Amino acid sequence: MNQNKTKIISKHLSYILRHKPDVIGLQLDPNGWANINELISKSPKISNREQISTVVTENDKQRFIISEDGTRIRANQGHSISIDLGLKSVSPPIVLYHGTATRFIDLIMDQGLKKMNRHHVHLSADFETAMSVGSRHGKPVILQINVAAMVEGGHHFYMSKNNVWLTEAVPVDFLSQA
Repeated sequence: MNQNKTKIISKHLSYILRHKPDVIGLQLDPNGWANINELISKSPKISNREQISTVVTENDKQRFIISEDGTRIRANQGHSISIDLGLKSVSPPIVLYHGTATRFIDLIMDQGLKKMNRHHVHLSADFETAMSVGSRHGKPVILQINVAAMVEGGHHFYMSKNNVWLTEAVPVDFLSQA
């Protein structure tokens, strides 16, 4: 499968599995899993399992996971629909990063990082990943999060299956420009 087709299917899967399964009449279970056979039969952009496997294995962000029995697929994080990923609070590194664009920085430094229509705020363990994320939205700005102080203040952190750090919100007091 060529890279263009892989990208089209990846974006389609992100949209369907994270935001709008009902657009193709797909039902997700309470944990966000979709039956692969049902997905293929209802999706106008996916015609076989090999396409799904290629997207899952070649996606640089590892956005998707296939169940151990190979019958289901779900997005690892980034949902705007109500699902339970079964995430457990884990001990984070002392510092995490968030990449954004310059056009958002004033609002963020006024209100903090909010999950908006997603389940969590997404954070990176390294500066380079945050830079890559911020670059997708325009001229990047990297924010450093004082995680140690947040944990001390009672905030919880989670790790998605694809190693994205997640939290409910990051108040302004814990943010600085990196």
